[in-house]
Parts: sequence; structure tokens; C-alpha cells
Amino acid sequence: MTSVAAPAFAGSFYLQEQSARGLGRANSGETADKGVESMWWNAASIARSGREVTMSLHAIRLDAEATNNGSYVTYTDPKTGTRYDVPVLDARQTEKPLENGLVPNFAIAMPLTERLAVGVAVAAPYNFTTKYSDNSFARYDATTSELRSADLGLTAAYQVNDWLDVGAGVNVEYVKAKLTSAMPGFAPTFADGSSSLEGDGFAYGWNVGAQVHTGKWDLGLSYRSAIEHELEGDIVTTLTGPLAPNSVDSAGSAEINTPWFASASVRYAATDKLTLNAQINRIGWSEFDAIRVSYKGGGDTIHQNYEDVTTGAIGLDYAYSAKTTLRAGVAYDPTPTTDQLRTARIPDADRTLFSVGLNTEVTEGVGFDAAVTYIAMNESKIHDDRNFYNGLVTSHLRGDIEGSGLVFSMGTTIKF
Repeated sequence: MTSVAAPAFAGSFYLQEQSARGLGRANSGETADKGVESMWWNAASIARSGREVTMSLHAIRLDAEATNNGSYVTYTDPKTGTRYDVPVLDARQTEKPLENGLVPNFAIAMPLTERLAVGVAVAAPYNFTTKYSDNSFARYDATTSELRSADLGLTAAYQVNDWLDVGAGVNVEYVKAKLTSAMPGFAPTFADGSSSLEGDGFAYGWNVGAQVHTGKWDLGLSYRSAIEHELEGDIVTTLTGPLAPNSVDSAGSAEINTPWFASASVRYAATDKLTLNAQINRIGWSEFDAIRVSYKGGGDTIHQNYEDVTTGAIGLDYAYSAKTTLRAGVAYDPTPTTDQLRTARIPDADRTLFSVGLNTEVTEGVGFDAAVTYIAMNESKIHDDRNFYNGLVTSHLRGDIEGSGLVFSMGTTIKF
């Protein structure tokens, strides 16, 4: 169950659209809430859920623009050592690199005893697609960037006593990636070359969680491990001019790490109708420090230098009637990228999310969720320097990225 053209627009290439219920309140209470809809966030959530199945689909519409802001290439004369700069002016100065997409998720929970429950979930948590034209100002950094994932999670949860639940799970994750870019010629008079990396592979991770339920209060803690992916595939580098004999067409591999997550959440029943939610997440994005490529006779390290970040959200649930609940929330999601290194592949920025949603009981045991989230993306800089041919040529990507997004979520949860 991979996403279709899923974008890099929510927490770098992490997609937090894991349930329509959660999106309705900007994922502000998921680690503390009960039920199969929260199983991605906390394995303990299904300890008291009963037999449930949930399905959601999230449509993401993006409007983002990347603009050239002085990109140039530095060439070195191999005979004299003289260095000179050539502006990237013969390229498109504005691009719309982020693509719209669909993100599905599915989960089912089943009690085995009065205290023990198990669950299975399928999600697409890490995905992005960015595309630039072949004559884009960003072409020496990226042309096509695609990453697809499918995550199968197996979970067990146990009700320890009247107020404490614990849970744990394992994840089997499949990732497929394609990264292409142009390569500047050895001198301005030579045509561009090209570079392509394609690969896929499976890897494994784990997660643990706990919840406390004390009348009006629900508290939750969870941790999801980082996953080290080694993708096996093909490396193709096509060079031009005097470097053409050094072109590469070989089997190879790429190492990519996804981050760890630590989440804490609280829900407070302020009245019989109103529940307040808050959540904080610490995300270990420093695990994604580089993409390490290796093949017979060579290799490359594409630095990313991501930093750990802390995200937060607040929201509410309001029981409008016995069958309908209204939701709203706001979240802040800072980018793990830095102004010193932000690539065109993932032109990320700080984001603020504003969400509204509702749940209604269609028939007994069948609920329908809908939510809309507006993503306000701060303007940020694209900045990356890449060395080619042992440093004789260096591309300097300089640009601006700004935009916004809308997420439309629908889902159903069935108790059986």
C-alpha cells in the first residue's frame, strides 16, 4: 500500500497522515487516545478497543514554488588552477517541484483475551516526490526524487490493570527510491552529464508504548525506532567530453536511515462534551545525516545534515450530539533541514497546520470521519554546494521556496 505521488510536505519526507480522526485535531491527542485509529502512534492504544478495523484516505493538494536566487557553477582550469564562476542563467528560473498525492492507511485490532489484544496495520509513512525540468536551475542538485514506502506493523497490547495499558510492536518496512540529477560538464563548453540511482529493500524496526487512564485524564507515551535501510539497485552516471570514459553503469547500494520518534500526549475531559488534547513529539532526524552510495570501484556520500526537532499540537473534541463529534486543532512542525544545507530534493520549511474534522455514527458500530488540514509553509532558502570531478567543478544552488497545502481526509472505523 504505497502512496501515489506522495509529497515532501509534512515533516520532511515523513507523512503524519495516519488516521482521519487524528487529522481532524492536528494529531494533538493520538498517543493518549484509545482505539485502532491511534495504533500507529501508540501500540498500547488497542488494549481496550475491542474488535475494530479502520481505513482512511488522505488527498494532498500542494501549491509551492521554487525560484532561482543566484545559482552558479564554479569551474577550475586544470592547467592553471584558475577558478571562475558561471551563473546558471540558461535554465528555468521558477519551478513547481512538489506533486499532489494520495496517502492510504489501514489497521485492524482484535482482542485475544479480556486483557490481551493484537493488531495489524499497513501504512505509507515515508514518501516524497519532487520533479524539476531538465533545464531547471536546480538540475545539478536534483531533477527527479522519488521515495515510496510500505510499512507492515504487528502489535500486541496488554491491559495491566484498571488504569495502565502497555504495548509493543514490530515493523517490516519496504522502501523504493529513485534519485536523478544532471552533472555539469567539465567546462562550460561541454554538455551536461547525468546521474541516476534506483534501488529498493526491506528493513525492520520496533515500537513500544504505554497509556494511563484515570477518569478525566488520559496520558500516553510512545517510542518508535529508527530504521536503517540498505537499498540494492543500479547506479548510472553518464559523463561528457574528456570524462566520458569514466561513465558508470553498475549494480550498487544506498544507505538511508529513517528517524526515531518519541511522543507524549494528554487528553482531559473538561466537561461531558468537551475534551482537550495536547501532544509533543521529539523526532530523531539526525539519523538522516547522509545518503551513502557505493558500487564496484567507487561511491559517494550525499550529505543531508538533518537535525532533531520537537513538534507540538493542541486540539479539542466536542460531542455535538450522541452520534456526532466535532474536532479542531493546530500544530507546529519545524523543518529538520538547515539554512546551510537544504537540497532541492526535499525543499523543506517550517510549517503550521490548522485542522477541523468531524466524526458521525452512520449506523450502529460504523463511524465516518472527515477532516481538512491547511498547511502554511514558511518561506525558506534552498542552499546546496556539490563538488564534481575531485572538486574541479562545484555547483552552488541558491533559491527560495514558498507554498501551502491542503489535506482532505476521509475514513471509516467499524466495530464488529
